[in-house]
Amino acid sequence: MAFCFPGYNIRGVDLPPPSVCPKTWRMPLLLQLPRVRLTLLFGGFAQKWHLGVHDGVGDVVANWRAQAPQIFALPHPSWRNTAWIKKNPWFEAELLPALR
Repeated sequence: MAFCFPGYNIRGVDLPPPSVCPKTWRMPLLLQLPRVRLTLLFGGFAQKWHLGVHDGVGDVVANWRAQAPQIFALPHPSWRNTAWIKKNPWFEAELLPALR
């Protein structure tokens, strides 16, 4: 979302993208790409910005059929999500094959 890494907070969690970044370049970039056929939303910040939802990432990903096949909301790719993926076998069984 920010084309930059804003760093970590004191707990070691990624800081949110600076609000100036999507305002500065996101919309101008998207306007230059009028025929985008697939958008992958990795993580909560991207989901909130594109979909305007404030639900948890897991809830948005679980509701993937509402936006497919043009948009797929996905958990942020991180080793921290291993437990979430194991608790949600539908992600690999249903969502990933539809995305492929």
